[in-house]
Amino acid sequence: MLNKLVFIVFFFYSSMVFAQLLQDERSYTRADTLRGALRPERTNFDVLKYTLDIKISPKEKFIAGSNTITFHTIENMAVMQLDLFSNMKVDSIVYQGRHLKYKREFNAVFISFKNALDANVIDSLQFYYSGNPIVAKNPPWDGGFVFSKDKNGKDFIGVAVQGTGASLWFPNKDHQSDKPEEAEIHLEVPNGLVGVSNGRLMGLKELSNGFTKWSWKVSQPINNYNITLNIGDYVRFSDTFQDLDLDFYVLSYHLEKAKKQFTEVQPMMRCFYEHFGAYPFEEDSYKLVEAPFLGMEHQSAIAYGNNYQLGYDGTDVSLSGIGLKFDFIIIHETAHEWFGNSISADDIADMWIHEAFTSYAEAVYIECRWGKEDALKYLKGLRSTMISNKEPIIGDYGVNKEGSVDMYYKGANLLNTVRSIINDDEKWWSLLKSFSETFKHKITNTEEVIAFFENGTDVSLTPVFEEYLYYAALPTLQMKKEKGNIYYRWASSVTDFEMPIDLIVKEKTQRIYPNQNWQKLKKVRSLKKVKVDVDRFYVHMENL
Repeated sequence: MLNKLVFIVFFFYSSMVFAQLLQDERSYTRADTLRGALRPERTNFDVLKYTLDIKISPKEKFIAGSNTITFHTIENMAVMQLDLFSNMKVDSIVYQGRHLKYKREFNAVFISFKNALDANVIDSLQFYYSGNPIVAKNPPWDGGFVFSKDKNGKDFIGVAVQGTGASLWFPNKDHQSDKPEEAEIHLEVPNGLVGVSNGRLMGLKELSNGFTKWSWKVSQPINNYNITLNIGDYVRFSDTFQDLDLDFYVLSYHLEKAKKQFTEVQPMMRCFYEHFGAYPFEEDSYKLVEAPFLGMEHQSAIAYGNNYQLGYDGTDVSLSGIGLKFDFIIIHETAHEWFGNSISADDIADMWIHEAFTSYAEAVYIECRWGKEDALKYLKGLRSTMISNKEPIIGDYGVNKEGSVDMYYKGANLLNTVRSIINDDEKWWSLLKSFSETFKHKITNTEEVIAFFENGTDVSLTPVFEEYLYYAALPTLQMKKEKGNIYYRWASSVTDFEMPIDLIVKEKTQRIYPNQNWQKLKKVRSLKKVKVDVDRFYVHMENL
């Protein structure tokens, strides 16, 4: 068990950094800028709706169809940039019944209108395409399609493209700064299989070509990478939580196992409603959909592949024992509905907003079910297994570059440290819930998030966020004994860094307020009698 656990922890960490390391080994290119930057060809229009209508042929691993893109022009627009991976074929782009001219550069498609469109106009075009989409080598960390078979030999298909980009499999404005307000997804899948996507099922129609069309509608804003498809020999069962519809699509032979495992959704929802507010996509319902990979936070159609086990694929990545009390994928991916799907970062460099709050939500759930002591034990355990402190959490802007994978659990420990700085749980829970509700369905960035928490307290939090987000190393609390007295200060990357912290002196908690100047610790003469509350504060300690 231990060997397997060590392997899983290593695999979890190395899988997340694999794509990042490949990118770190090269300088940025024109292709990176086309993918990650905002230029007039992107900013001069706002996407209102995608209507995706595609046929999936599993045997050939081939898709073909169209995306009708409804948009609102912000400025006069002669050229529009959409995105589609270069291995996919552009069949035609049609506007008002006429084919438009376009040119391709890497994965970008620049579309020219015969006459520039006026500002403040709502219009649409149809983008027809086809091809064999990239197949993921290591989903969900390596983006692409998964064409597999279930144990009965039936097709079992999914897709996961976060970071890689939704333009891997359908044309769109592939930048996180713009969500369509709604979407329709029409899937033609072989007869006998079920096609599941985001939102509500509008209906299905058996066609004359051996395929059935499954039609879904999303009525609320959605990230491009959250638009998904799932194909399999599914059966459905359902439940409710308050006014929220809960639907579960699982492989037919897993029905009874799923009914038992998914009972965890009820206590999870109670916890998340209490601390984050109501589910942000009630109109589109909540779904768990069995997938041929571990999991992904696809909005209102969460991909579940944890094999009906507790923990992360049956293991505890925190090595604390606490991680085996809950189904990691249900909790983590559902928390993304609040953080990442509802509240979204406008640049992938700020993905900590998605991942830190979601990873912290794991501890929130633990605290709801088993108490604060277990939540702190879980967070502390993750420090040695899942955090490297080698690279900053924030990535590079404008080039589609995430920061380090420390955005997950260093980010979660940062938030727990902020809670400890505030030192008032009633205020903390109120602030966290207010953040979730204030930024509901909004696109934001690091500066806005820091400002929100700074303005919501009477403690200076900006230097704290900056220290943990923009720099790799932890702040170090230095202590020394000199002439019979104990002195302390912060050694940090941020200039004029200040952060209160709690010491445990003779089994009593004492709060101190270090800055970067030496201060004397009153009434203490021995370093051996001083301990830092490292359960609640994530810092480095150094006795000089």
